[in-house]
Amino acid sequence: MLVKCLPVGNMEENCYVVTNEVSLECVIIDPGDESNTILDYIEDNRLKPQGILLTHGHFDHTGAVNEIMAQTGVPLWMHRADAIPAARLERRDMYRFAAPEGTHYVDDGDVIPLAGMNFKVIHTPGHTPGSVCFVSQGVLFSGDTLFHGSCGRADLPGGDMEVELASLRKLAELPGDYEVWPGHMDPTTMDAERGSNYYMRYALGK
Repeated sequence: MLVKCLPVGNMEENCYVVTNEVSLECVIIDPGDESNTILDYIEDNRLKPQGILLTHGHFDHTGAVNEIMAQTGVPLWMHRADAIPAARLERRDMYRFAAPEGTHYVDDGDVIPLAGMNFKVIHTPGHTPGSVCFVSQGVLFSGDTLFHGSCGRADLPGGDMEVELASLRKLAELPGDYEVWPGHMDPTTMDAERGSNYYMRYALGK
């Protein structure tokens, strides 16, 4: 499994293209902006997109979804709690995604087989009600739930700090270590965050 991080947009959101190096099939996680950057990387490397996974519905993680779906025809997976039917979307609603018809909705414990890889869903609400993490082959894509030394803010619509702390505890209690690829900033590891992340340690009562 090859993970390519493409920081996109004004908020430098981390879009990930996760590739099966044998088949060159790939999965796109959180295409937040700059569809041309993402599509150019896929074309330049002759990759075969199989699907889009969203960690949550905020605009900086979803801004390029529709264009990539239109260009590639791939399906979308996300949690229903962060989706809203397009007909009901409020003009300035930046915190929920207008999920297109045919979207696949996930829940805690689901396993999504894509591109010859399995992505396990961990529901981690707090930053948003529908925040999820995806785990595959020892790698955890944490969206805005867990950052290097920090966690996602909980003061936006739908956020809840107590729920966020419970989600951090849930991640910390996963067995073993993981590479952690967050929605913003640098990658880290679960062991490093268990040891030094203030919010995770507080969630664990340390």
